[in-house]
Amino acid sequence: MNTVPLQTTAVSAAVGGGEAATFYVLGTLVVLAALGVVFSRKAVYSALMMAVVMIGLAVFYGINQAPFLMVVQIVVYTGAVLMLFLFVLMLVGVSSSDSLVETIRGHRLLTAVIALCFLVPLVSGLAAITAGEPVGLSAGVAAAGGSIPWIAGEIIYRYVIAFEATGALLITAVLGALVLAHSARTKKKRTQRQMSQDRIRGDHPTPLPGPGTYARHNAIDMPALLPDGSVSQLSINPVLAARNPELQHGVPEDLSYSIGAAPDEKPDTAASDNDGQREDEGSWTR
Repeated sequence: MNTVPLQTTAVSAAVGGGEAATFYVLGTLVVLAALGVVFSRKAVYSALMMAVVMIGLAVFYGINQAPFLMVVQIVVYTGAVLMLFLFVLMLVGVSSSDSLVETIRGHRLLTAVIALCFLVPLVSGLAAITAGEPVGLSAGVAAAGGSIPWIAGEIIYRYVIAFEATGALLITAVLGALVLAHSARTKKKRTQRQMSQDRIRGDHPTPLPGPGTYARHNAIDMPALLPDGSVSQLSINPVLAARNPELQHGVPEDLSYSIGAAPDEKPDTAASDNDGQREDEGSWTR
């Protein structure tokens, strides 16, 4: 049975119109999304822009005859790592009142130095690509029948020790995380029946109110507001309330400002109710 090897000689031919159009359109989109990652003020938006960048890179891998890298880019990086990061951000939330003041002295200078260290090899690599001739697939990839069989052969035969060592390191990291997260149980574990009975016999058999969601906040430590404008203490996690004493009494300053009250004013609902009651009594007397 005769097999036709992959063509590796016509790599210097002109790029087709469809491929060039895809590169220009998708390249512009990827660059804009990358700028959105850097300049977005909300971490959730930055994560979404990063997803666009990763999907664009996957398409680039596909049009350059690298289907394995394309699938790995989408499944592993975009579908697993980035989505996990995005879900954590949406679950925990990021308050707009988070301080952007430099807390570690000199970290901006260190960040600039690290960015420069990454920029130098990036620029040199782009210069080498621009100045050199396109090479296409190597002879080994063509002889193996494609990039996927070639990568599999390299991992199994040539880099098997490094591959197994990396797997052992990842397994060790998972076991270490389990050990650090495990805590010894000081009392007997309660069953589902016991927890249900305790809930019915307690003060709040129904679910407690959830945290508040506002235009400037999506964090879980934001208290919910009652119809009279006061804070529902039941909507605040006791652990979070213990860490932030401001949540224990009244409305936080930034939350008061966002709902229209002055930052230094606390909603005195009892006084307003008494005033309304006096007005009603006076009109009834008259």
